[in-house]
Amino acid sequence: MLMQLAAEEPQSPVVPVVPEIVIGLICFGVIFFVFYKKLLPSINKALDERREAIEGGMEKAEATQAEARQTLESYREQLSEARHEAARLRQEAKEQGAALIAEMREEGQRQREEIISAGHAQIEADRKQAAELLRQDVGKLAVELAGRLVGESLEDHARQSRTIDRFLDELEAKAETAGTEAAR
Repeated sequence: MLMQLAAEEPQSPVVPVVPEIVIGLICFGVIFFVFYKKLLPSINKALDERREAIEGGMEKAEATQAEARQTLESYREQLSEARHEAARLRQEAKEQGAALIAEMREEGQRQREEIISAGHAQIEADRKQAAELLRQDVGKLAVELAGRLVGESLEDHARQSRTIDRFLDELEAKAETAGTEAAR
């Protein structure tokens, strides 16, 4: 009967024939059923595994990031402590340097004082020696001059010493009075 109907009426190219529609629906149902039973569970399983892997990776990343933050804070604390320690050591070094400089200055001052006092002692000794030599030379000259004035030799050492001492004492007394008058 279908054949007769098909032969009687002209068929529209847009509208398919009913048996083709039925066969197409049956094939679609079979393919859909196979996809639904076989392929869809595999796809869902793969998607679930992928989602779990992504979520697990995100949890691991968050845990790693938290650990990295904690490590960073620890390093910052250690760096801060190291900076404080370096500042403390720098301050101690400055204090030790200042103490060493002060100690060296004191030592230098002490050595300077020793050198000055040794120099003064040497100058005083040289002055006394020079005064003694001068006293002897002046004495000899005074005796010689006195001998020429008197006309006789004053070779007696005791007399020479007394005369020289008296003469030099008078000179020193005059020098002291002249020095005190000049100072006024």
